[in-house]
Amino acid sequence: MAKEGSEDQNRVCRNSVRKRRRGEGMEAQGRLFELLPEQPWQADDERRPLARVVFADWEGEFDYLIPDSLRQQVEPGRRLWVPFGRRRKPVIGYCVAVDHRLPPPDKKLKAVAGVADQQPLFTGSMLQTARWLAEYYLCSWGQALEAAVPSGVRSQAGTRLTLVVGLKPGLLDQLAELRLSPQQRAVLDCLASAGEVMTIRELARRAGCSTAPIQQLRKRGLLVSSRVRRLSHPTPPTLAVERTAPPPLTDEQLQAREAIRQAVEQERPDVFLLHGVTGSGKTEVYIHVIERAVALGKQAIVLVPEVSLTPQTEERFRSRFSRVAVLHSYQSDPERHGYWREIYEGRVDVVVGPRSAVFAPVPRLGLVVIDEEHDASFKQEITPRYHAREVARYRCRLEKAPLILGSATPSLESYWRAQQGEYQLLRLTRRIEGRPMPPVRLIDMRDPSHRSVSAGSVSRPLHQAIHQALAEKHQVILLLNRRGYATVIQCMACGHVVRCPQCDIPLTHHRVDVQAKCHYCGHEQPLPENCPGCRSETIRLLGRGTQRLEVELQARFPQAVCVRMDSDAMRKPGAHAAALAKFRDGTAHILLGTQMIAKGLDFPNVTVVGVIHADAALHWPDFRSAERTFQLVTQVAGRTGRGPAGGRVYVQTYTPEHPALLAAAHHDYESFARSELAARRRFGYPPFGQMIRVVVRGPVAEEAEKFAETLGNFLRQKWPTTDARLLGPAVAPMAKLQGKYRFHLLLLTCENLDPLRRLLREARRTLNPPDQVHWIADVEPLDML
Repeated sequence: MAKEGSEDQNRVCRNSVRKRRRGEGMEAQGRLFELLPEQPWQADDERRPLARVVFADWEGEFDYLIPDSLRQQVEPGRRLWVPFGRRRKPVIGYCVAVDHRLPPPDKKLKAVAGVADQQPLFTGSMLQTARWLAEYYLCSWGQALEAAVPSGVRSQAGTRLTLVVGLKPGLLDQLAELRLSPQQRAVLDCLASAGEVMTIRELARRAGCSTAPIQQLRKRGLLVSSRVRRLSHPTPPTLAVERTAPPPLTDEQLQAREAIRQAVEQERPDVFLLHGVTGSGKTEVYIHVIERAVALGKQAIVLVPEVSLTPQTEERFRSRFSRVAVLHSYQSDPERHGYWREIYEGRVDVVVGPRSAVFAPVPRLGLVVIDEEHDASFKQEITPRYHAREVARYRCRLEKAPLILGSATPSLESYWRAQQGEYQLLRLTRRIEGRPMPPVRLIDMRDPSHRSVSAGSVSRPLHQAIHQALAEKHQVILLLNRRGYATVIQCMACGHVVRCPQCDIPLTHHRVDVQAKCHYCGHEQPLPENCPGCRSETIRLLGRGTQRLEVELQARFPQAVCVRMDSDAMRKPGAHAAALAKFRDGTAHILLGTQMIAKGLDFPNVTVVGVIHADAALHWPDFRSAERTFQLVTQVAGRTGRGPAGGRVYVQTYTPEHPALLAAAHHDYESFARSELAARRRFGYPPFGQMIRVVVRGPVAEEAEKFAETLGNFLRQKWPTTDARLLGPAVAPMAKLQGKYRFHLLLLTCENLDPLRRLLREARRTLNPPDQVHWIADVEPLDML
């Protein structure tokens, strides 16, 4: 910035001000302003380079001056150190735009203090995707960007400061005039052809010389040294997988492949719903079209619903592709950073991971696949509350890449869009090699003849089926979607139930560490010996979880090896892969667990699948409860019958007449979808309407409830359309979680959600909740509890 005038000019200004103060009036002011045009500086009239910055912790966009020393480094997509408010130390923000314009006349802009990243973390299309996400899901742009980059990348985990050398600016124009030895010239030619900085050791290796010529060039000032952060171990270890030849495709697979292949080649952002029964070969279709995308020099992203699927999916893709990377939260920060860097640099063809992998920084996106697209884990339940399917749709539209949604039980929203022509529906109606779908038997647990002799979890028909399968050297999968040992700890004398003090929910007994635990807030306490209410010793452990089922199976089948897969048993890194490997090689005979074993697993030797308690989520206060039960039973039933020995499915239930279970027993998705869609249409629930759920929570019930009523009244006063409905406020089904009382409102409309979004943003700007009372808006929620 130019200096603000000479000493003489400053003296003239000071004298003029003194005269005005002495009362010489407008004449002196006129002389002062007559001098201003003659000032040699006009910085305020010049366009300046400004950086627009957003933050994860604050709403809005903020402009900062870019100092001359940082002009070459500040660019959209990088993080910047900037002053904010009255804070003494600079804070991290995301640069989303750089332009040259006049600074606002009514504001004194602060300057960028530093640049945090050596390279941009985001491309232009990813910045645009994050901005769309922020607008669609009612969060800030900075929060969306924060979610798109793993924490290990933001913290530069696994890096260290490394000395690198590069060519002096302008040196190439003088190269012919310099007197250089052959080795020195080889060093400069190597740097010039590489177009990047290198470590001294790396440069010596590439130039085929010792480090002496490099040091001589540094002393002459022909090489410029600097310190940058480099990954200590840039390439994470990968699985050693034997390459396999592709199996022949069925006619249905060929038709699906050709339809998607054309979209890949023509760069059409079409959305395909690949509806295939379990075992119909959906993954093989994915692989074939990904091979075409890779042949065109592009990359693919494959999203899977559970971390437990990642090892198997990774192995499947590594057997066909040489450059595969995996991103998921079970990796260490340095490992995740290493993979992310490989993807960013274009050294990866296929990215595999759960929900967050939708943000993988592939340079040329050619295809996105969402396997088991119906799964609820693709919806994030913390801010930003995005759905990976919708983010993938938007990103594919920007980058002209097709999107494949694959499932045996598509979400009703996706199925309805396909029916309306918004998606292209592709069907795989038959299993590979013409294998039949396994027969499903609904076991009515109200019938005394079906109950277990020992009052355990396994009914008599299921016990007999397990016994027969083990005798024939086959394997068994059992699903119980409740972890822990006992789900209720109750006194038989007074009926008191031991509850979480923070959540008002019954604690679950865990046998491994003899603790009573809350699965929502993590509270733990010892198992009481006496009733906290009446001091009686008649404490009983009621209900059944996976730990209790494991104990029962070990007692019933002592010769069988059981493997339990739930979030308690799978805490250590690599636990999923180890458990599945043990089951795959036949070391384990029974695999039991929660819903993480219900999807995507392919074990041909499994001939019996049992669902221990199919009613667990069937009667929740959630309009999607029937859909989720149908999907869970259908998916786990599909884990059997994949080999020559066939398979059978046993579903234990107290409501065998329920339409969702009857449809699952007949593998009849269409009939279930027709009946469920008809019910949704009557009430205007998705997909026939759109919804936003607002949850107000606070440590004092009265304060939270009062603010929920205030918010409800504000929304009703400014309600934008007669077509929309506002329900509530009411006590949430889970009235207290993590020490906070909860109240919710439902906003429903058959039209566009944008008016409701604008109204909620206005409410956030206008209303000030009491201290410790917070509220969130969940767009298109999946969790209604």
